[in-house]
Amino acid sequence: MTVLTSKNFKSEVEEYKGLVVIDLYADWCGPCKMLAPTIEELERENPDVKFAKINVDDERELAMQFKVQSIPMIAFVKDDTLLDVSVGYVPKAKLEALIGMHK
Repeated sequence: MTVLTSKNFKSEVEEYKGLVVIDLYADWCGPCKMLAPTIEELERENPDVKFAKINVDDERELAMQFKVQSIPMIAFVKDDTLLDVSVGYVPKAKLEALIGMHK
């Protein structure tokens, strides 16, 4: 999974053609830790989708760009357009449905 920073965000997300699923998290966040294995599983199951993550404590500018108010937050970006977000711990089926809807 690609770790996004202010240095690589343009090349990894803004210039990418296709769906990028971005996990916005923090190391101290319990629900983020619970969701991480699900995101990794979805990454293995969807090789045609780019998965990335942003540590909101390390990358405050990016967190502000996504208007993060609560984590975990999963952002769905396609062709440099924010299509959807999911906030909080959600079951795998909901994330699968969102990925399917935005592919």
